[in-house]
Amino acid sequence: MGDGWRLAVGTLTALPVRPPSRVDPGVARHSLLLAPLAAVPLGLLAGVLAWVGREAGLAPYAVAVVVVGAVVAGSRAFHVDGLADTADALTSSYDAERSLAVMRSGDTGPAGVAAVALALLAQTAGTAALLGPACGPALLGACVALSRVAHAAACTRGVPAAPGSRLAAPYAGAIGRPAAAALWVGAGVVLAAVGTLAGLPWWRGPLALAVAALLVVLLVRRAVRRLGGVTGDVFGASIETTLAVLLVGLT
Repeated sequence: MGDGWRLAVGTLTALPVRPPSRVDPGVARHSLLLAPLAAVPLGLLAGVLAWVGREAGLAPYAVAVVVVGAVVAGSRAFHVDGLADTADALTSSYDAERSLAVMRSGDTGPAGVAAVALALLAQTAGTAALLGPACGPALLGACVALSRVAHAAACTRGVPAAPGSRLAAPYAGAIGRPAAAALWVGAGVVLAAVGTLAGLPWWRGPLALAVAALLVVLLVRRAVRRLGGVTGDVFGASIETTLAVLLVGLT
């Protein structure tokens, strides 16, 4: 469990942490289960910045840009990079080897730029809207932390790692579907509770999460068909997509 915690913190945040003593499917499973908790510092950062900016009377969109930028920096832009690489790979070629080569090249093409721009614009607009309700910053922080359940949806049993993906290898198939579903249901319960405090109908959070889950499943299926499996970049794309859907859905 200790190795799982360090792996979750080290891969999901920029917080300095001692590397795990080993990385295998068991450690990866624990890191997936602990992912929302490991991202709580990012959620707190987002919520505090949003609250301070609102109380200072700053323009909502200016505050939202700072908040989204802080979350990106707080994860070392790891997931944004994954979103860009995934978009480029899935639009570059129908040949799996060629697509994987594009994904690993490190360059960002037009599809990657567009995907990142649209995701960050959606997150910024959603963040600005959530500055209004009294408990809006708390709901924003919950969205940031809970969006990390997307990682589990991309690592359920039966989902292989793409050929040559060293990062995805220990994660692929590491968690059972019941456990992954339980993570998503738990996240839905938390969003329903916090959303109610923010003055939203209780079902708004779970509905937004259900839409995000559907999009992640479609993304994973597409990656398996086109690339032969998932990669670390697909994990990042899943997280950024989930966060964007949650923030827009809760507006």
